[in-house]
Amino acid sequence: MYLSTVTSPVTAPPGGDPRRRRIALVSGNVVALGTVSLITDVSAEMVTAVLPLYLVLGLHVSPLAYGVVDGVYTGATAVLRLAGGFVADRFRSRKLVAGFGYTLSAVAKLGLLLAGRSVPAIGAVIAVDRLGKGVRTAPRDALITESTPPEALGRAFGVHRTMDSIGAFLGPLVALAVLAAAGESYDAVFVTSFCIAALAVVVLALFVRERPAAALERAAALERAAALERAAALEPASAPESAAALEPASAPESAAALEPAVAPESAADKVSLKAAFGLLRDAPVRRLAAASCLLGLATIGDGFVYLMLQRREELSLVWFPMLAVGTSLAYLLLAAPLGILADRIGRLPVVLGGYTALGLAYLLLFGPVGGWPLLVLTLALHGLFYAATDGVLIALAGPVLPARLRTTGIAVVQTGQALAYLVSSVLFGLAWQAWGPQTASRAAAAGVAVVVVATLLLLRKRGPVR
Repeated sequence: MYLSTVTSPVTAPPGGDPRRRRIALVSGNVVALGTVSLITDVSAEMVTAVLPLYLVLGLHVSPLAYGVVDGVYTGATAVLRLAGGFVADRFRSRKLVAGFGYTLSAVAKLGLLLAGRSVPAIGAVIAVDRLGKGVRTAPRDALITESTPPEALGRAFGVHRTMDSIGAFLGPLVALAVLAAAGESYDAVFVTSFCIAALAVVVLALFVRERPAAALERAAALERAAALERAAALEPASAPESAAALEPASAPESAAALEPAVAPESAADKVSLKAAFGLLRDAPVRRLAAASCLLGLATIGDGFVYLMLQRREELSLVWFPMLAVGTSLAYLLLAAPLGILADRIGRLPVVLGGYTALGLAYLLLFGPVGGWPLLVLTLALHGLFYAATDGVLIALAGPVLPARLRTTGIAVVQTGQALAYLVSSVLFGLAWQAWGPQTASRAAAAGVAVVVVATLLLLRKRGPVR
């Protein structure tokens, strides 16, 4: 029953104790969406944990070719996030669009059985899988946002990302167990991954709820009416206006004043392509989109980090998937605490702190520390980066975006970041091939430092972004 509720328990009743609101749990819808993400990440990480090893050491692809594949994995279908976000807003069907994305990713797992050892075929299947992720991400995050009060968004996304990271933590372990039980058969991993992904689609269909469009419109109308009342209360009325205010209004006028004008506003607020493209005319949204592109350029693929660790420490191939487990464990432990911290001190400082941790991780890859301390510190910083940025960046964007275009706006932010990540992965693969991994990793760390400063200058003390 708890999983099927949409209303958030963090909203205290009128006159309630605000301290109780701060310590209350997130809504059932957030938990349901977190459960879907947990199961989906078990499926996805079963494949991604062994993919760098399979491509680079098994098929002997070059670092540049791996960078292209890795970029495709995250960024090539990012534009479809915009399409998914717009369709979800236009037809008020965020759950349906998210479900289509989850289903597409599940079916793509079976495509890996047909790809064999063909790198182009593997890249095509990965593109289809990422198409599903691109379609579902913005509607899912919009469902979390509309199920949570603005002051608790950091907590809600932190809890969701914690559950998501539990799946990322378990995925490589499940893959290793399947490989051991099936005699190192990758086909067994792909089939198991599909079955787990299909289970996530079932959970989404049964337990995730979407607020009806009429309810959203009524809420928006009431918010507008409340804003107008607050504005009127701040302005002293002139004498004639005050006298008129003392006279009773006629019955029809009184009824009209008390009834929110839902229908006219709904017509005016109807989502269109023109309105979607007009999002970037809003200065705070435009700054957020630019910042997301900068931050995407500062990020290289996880596989590159794990390959450099494996090469420097000469890790056994059996232990390679456990590197992803280390990152996921740090993410799992830190996502919720950092989400709560972001609500208290501001989301921008937490995001920038996460990227600072990422820059330190890049420096450690070929720094003075070696052995197990290197592995622990690098993976802890890598997990800290994800915990401080993944959900917190969307929580930073949520209050800035208009409610009727929130899914589209989230998609704009995520698309800019993902496309920049595609460029970053290709450039880093090229730098590795031209200069070697040591110089490339140090150049990446320098890039992170530049991006952190630029993002701070772009977003600090500018409107509602905090």
